Amino acid sequence: MFAVLKTGGKQYKVQAGDVLRVEKLDAVAGDKIQFNDILVLGTTVGAPLVAGAAVQAEVIDQIKGEKTISYHKRRRKHSSQRTRGHRQHLTLVRITEVLEKGADKSGVKAATGTAAARLAVHEAPGAAKAKPAKAEAAAPAAEEAAEKPKRARKAAEAKE
Repeated sequence: MFAVLKTGGKQYKVQAGDVLRVEKLDAVAGDKIQFNDILVLGTTVGAPLVAGAAVQAEVIDQIKGEKTISYHKRRRKHSSQRTRGHRQHLTLVRITEVLEKGADKSGVKAATGTAAARLAVHEAPGAAKAKPAKAEAAAPAAEEAAEKPKRARKAAEAKE
């Protein structure tokens, strides 16, 4: 059975066993991920997505694409030119299975791009106030002293 999935602004027709190069995903080699944006599944066409369908894949590696050269030459009498190269970051994935139903109950991490992952971490509740492990193990008085400005901390120590 085949499916058409959408990731990274592109659409891919896949079936079990296929290897894809997709836009960079927030995953490391060996992770199992799941694509939830399924547009077509066999003969079922979604409106816009097929409900409950998913494609599971295994991340093989994080790679770079081929180098593309951007060459700009300006008009005559200016003698100006610029050459720049770029290699796109890609993720190599192997499709393991296509699920018709039960995608939400599978327990596999959803495939998210790096931009979406950064946004999710940035907007997570309490992300800005996370403290390192050493600060959690310290005494409560030491935590209060660490939060105060240096001048106020010295004044508090002088009183004690």
